[in-house]
Amino acid sequence: MATIVREVMHTDLVTVGPSTMMIDAAAAMSSARVGSVLVLEEGALVGIFTERDILSAFERTRADPARVSPVSKGMTWNPLTIGPDATVGEAMDRMLDGGFRHLPVMDGGTLVGRMRQRLTPFRPSPARGR
Repeated sequence: MATIVREVMHTDLVTVGPSTMMIDAAAAMSSARVGSVLVLEEGALVGIFTERDILSAFERTRADPARVSPVSKGMTWNPLTIGPDATVGEAMDRMLDGGFRHLPVMDGGTLVGRMRQRLTPFRPSPARGR
């Protein structure tokens, strides 16, 4: 039987608003020891801000402006998500195909967890043929 997302997702969600400064989002990530923050606006998921986004922002803005720029300037808007009853293989396929390591888990319109590629037990979905 395939493992489902609900069984392995992280529910320790670190969230920020789109106007949160990048430096504050980075501090929240560091404090919580996570590689991403989920960006909520009026309770709805509007984006994800990851350690890769921090690096890109510093490269694009030459460091100092990135410290005082809002997360909305560097986050991924409307990120792909997955449902809690999907298989872990499906979640991994989505992350591998999309080239990202963090995946918000949505149950209907509610953010309920997050997946991260690094510690997810990987069993490719049969459709992937690996």
